[in-house]
Amino acid sequence: MTVERRSFLAGAAALAVATPAAARVAAQGARYGLIGKMTAKTGQRDALAAILIEGTAAMPGCLSYIVARDATDGDVLWITEVWESKDAHVNALALPAVRTAIGRGRPLIAGMETIAETMPLGGSGSATRS
Repeated sequence: MTVERRSFLAGAAALAVATPAAARVAAQGARYGLIGKMTAKTGQRDALAAILIEGTAAMPGCLSYIVARDATDGDVLWITEVWESKDAHVNALALPAVRTAIGRGRPLIAGMETIAETMPLGGSGSATRS
């Protein structure tokens, strides 16, 4: 098979540009992510969101913890998390501030479900910058 010089050079240039990002992703190791859906008791969504945000301000190993309102359901929150590792997530659950937030929030929760566990690779935002 003959490869045109122009095609080869274009492919080599693309590889050269992509290599630093690919190397950075590999060097970061396996990050751990969660996407969760939390349903608050009727009328309690904003109070629950405030507790979640306040209780998670300083968690070692947490690269991103985003609490968002559902656009169509007035009781639903979406929580998107990025952690340095799965162990960092597990260890955070034992922190006093997190335990307090869980205790305060539990009476406001009607339901919870994990939508997905992920392995974040990169993108914009503090969770993916080295």
